[in-house]
Amino acid sequence: MTQIVVRWSEPLAAEDRFLRLLDELERGRYEAYRLELDKRRFLTGRVLAKTLTAARLGVPVESVVFDATCEDCGKPHGRPRVPGSDLTLSISHSGQLVGVAATDGVPVGLDVETSSRRADKSLVEYALSPAEQQAVAGLPEASRSAAFFVYWTRKEAVMKATGKGLKIPLQSITFSPYDAPAELVSSGDPALDPARTRLADLKAAEGHRAAVAALTAEALEVTEEHWLP
Repeated sequence: MTQIVVRWSEPLAAEDRFLRLLDELERGRYEAYRLELDKRRFLTGRVLAKTLTAARLGVPVESVVFDATCEDCGKPHGRPRVPGSDLTLSISHSGQLVGVAATDGVPVGLDVETSSRRADKSLVEYALSPAEQQAVAGLPEASRSAAFFVYWTRKEAVMKATGKGLKIPLQSITFSPYDAPAELVSSGDPALDPARTRLADLKAAEGHRAAVAALTAEALEVTEEHWLP
């Protein structure tokens, strides 16, 4: 059994007690954001990840330092890693919700999206496999958009778990029906093997849809918690 903890929070205020948890590189990234909401969401992602890491490793939160070096370009905007630990993390945000997923020893990916978005025909054709397109084809517009973002969050979660992101063609992967438990049915990309990919749709928060994925053959046990500072 692979145990995953997902911790959620609304964007935190830029208080000193949170800002002082950022290291020099993180503070630079924080300051580079132009919109206040983007700053708060970045800060919240780091605070959630560091408090969760500290709790799992049994260390003071102030001692947690991440290595976020991008494997492609070497800049500090990759997924946060904990040097010397097999803890794996994934951060995602959308609207007024920020989340982090954590597990041990296997790659993990988290995605959250606001549920108020609409999915037009071009987006459906771009993102969904033929089988998935057929599954949503006869639905009313609102229901079709809701079903689309079930698929979308699943796809984003598994792609984040691989670390390849949108380098994996969205139409190359097919999931179980939007109203069935999340399962990767088929994949045309070698980075995703259905036998070693597990995922779950999440409750998240009202107005949002979310999914978490891990590259493992084991079943998932997912715990969601809403963090209050």
